[in-house]
Amino acid sequence: MAKIDLSSSIEMATRSDPGRVRSNNEDAVLANASLGLAVLADGMGGHNAGEVASGMATAVLGSELEQAFSIRPPEAIDGNGQDWMRNLLADVIGRTNNVIYLASQRNPKFSGMGTTLVMAYFFDDRLMVAHVGDSRLYRLRGDKLEQLTRDHSLLQDQIDSGMITPEQARFSQNRNLVTRAMGVEPTLETDIGEHRALLGDVYLLCSDGLNDMVEDGDIASILQESSANLPLCANRLVKMANDNGGKDNVSVILVKVNSPFPAAGTPAGWMERVQSWFN
Repeated sequence: MAKIDLSSSIEMATRSDPGRVRSNNEDAVLANASLGLAVLADGMGGHNAGEVASGMATAVLGSELEQAFSIRPPEAIDGNGQDWMRNLLADVIGRTNNVIYLASQRNPKFSGMGTTLVMAYFFDDRLMVAHVGDSRLYRLRGDKLEQLTRDHSLLQDQIDSGMITPEQARFSQNRNLVTRAMGVEPTLETDIGEHRALLGDVYLLCSDGLNDMVEDGDIASILQESSANLPLCANRLVKMANDNGGKDNVSVILVKVNSPFPAAGTPAGWMERVQSWFN
């Protein structure tokens, strides 16, 4: 069973840049509006190994998920009454993690490589979000920008424990120390969440090269001002990160919901689903 083409409902734009300091780009992005899939990975490791890890993450996840959805729709329910999609994501991410880990163990050039991951999958008027590390997903709904992911980082742990304030965190030397990453260990714990998607929502997936250089308030302003033109909006975000120092690779994926995308054959009628968007 082929998945419905979402390209008429979901618009996407990407931009990835090495920044002003680093010579190579270890970020990788994948955006497939037809499938409703956005994946961003920020690699780490010497000898360009981070670039290998992030590239493996996006390529394997994209291929595995596209194959899975060609057989079974993402809104399907498994035998235990649970969303098949959530279980599938955990399984595919776990297997991808193992592929990267084994590559790092078998090739000395890739020893110690790993990557963060943030991904969003849109289906049936909702999205499933999975993330590991400190790459983020934001949502602009109306005038409100909200971070939908929580960083897996030493800095976030210090904020949560009250050791430092969010303001102090802006100047911390521990900004890039993640507590979880793909490919570092043979097993991986992934945070997976589900959210309702509404007409006009704008979603931003980004590596820390953006949010380390650009305040959330400025990110919100750019999204509000430029989201009618997603490629321009992506360019503006990357330019501001570079203008503010560009100390890291910076990558963004923007996703805008232009119309409802209910799954075919869902219990609610199509008009009822559309009307629910405005209630």
